[in-house]
Amino acid sequence: MAHTTYTLNTGAKIPAVGLGTWQSPAGEVKAAVAHALKSGYRHIDAAFVYGNENEVGEGLKEAFDSGIKREDVFITSKLWCTYHRTPEKCLDEGLKKLGLDYVDLYLVHWPAPVPMNPNGNDPMFPRHPDGSRDLDTEWSHVQTWKEMEKLLKTGKTKAIGVSNYSVPYLKELLEKAEVVPAANQIENHPYLPQQEIVDFCKEKGILIEAYSPLGSTGSPLFQEDGVKEVAKKHNVGPGTILISYQVNKGHVVLPKSVTPSRIEENLKIVQLDSSDLEALEGIHKKKGLTRYVYPQFGVKLGFPDRES
Repeated sequence: MAHTTYTLNTGAKIPAVGLGTWQSPAGEVKAAVAHALKSGYRHIDAAFVYGNENEVGEGLKEAFDSGIKREDVFITSKLWCTYHRTPEKCLDEGLKKLGLDYVDLYLVHWPAPVPMNPNGNDPMFPRHPDGSRDLDTEWSHVQTWKEMEKLLKTGKTKAIGVSNYSVPYLKELLEKAEVVPAANQIENHPYLPQQEIVDFCKEKGILIEAYSPLGSTGSPLFQEDGVKEVAKKHNVGPGTILISYQVNKGHVVLPKSVTPSRIEENLKIVQLDSSDLEALEGIHKKKGLTRYVYPQFGVKLGFPDRES
């Protein structure tokens, strides 16, 4: 199952396991990307806001120089919120850092637009003097999507998709979209299965990609009885079970690591049976839902666990 691939609604193949690069320590990303590709990965997930696309690009170059072909590697990047009016500009900057002519998938990172304020106190998260988010209230995520659709004609991305989209936002987008998103990348793990989003996306032909599959750093998920029991049954570590959980559910999974041994271990997927999945899916019912990633944009994003 380690080399399982899925088919996007564009017809393109996407590997089930990809290397995540969010919060990877500066100076270690190049080696992590190069080692992942050397170890058999063929899927790298990047983003403008991670601030390390240049290192990702260096790792890609090392791999390509060693004989790995560009067309055999699936590469994703993401549009940051300060570029919602100008997606091609953000993509161009990312491609330059990555050293690429195109990416395979380009995602709207979050549906909340924030205006680019060159005189602001932060180019990524600009704020007003009172500390509140400097939101672009005259622009909508649907308008952003119409600009994203134009990127397909440039050849700079093979597919477009979204990230962190709730069902209400997806419905708004689909009412106006000419192109259905190829994927929706969301936080997903046994503490936060987000089944409403998963079911809606499946119905619409949108592939789910799971980030933070282990929960938070040092996740208490590792100590959950359900995880430990399934791990013991399969004679593997809890991390392997949590990553395998996603693939067994038909999701792309994006574990992050810069440690060579862990990078290799994360590629090992085990087949889970119905009792395993039941044990893992029952965890949130006992412990409640926990969302670890939720930037304070100052707007409601439509997630039921955060709207009450």
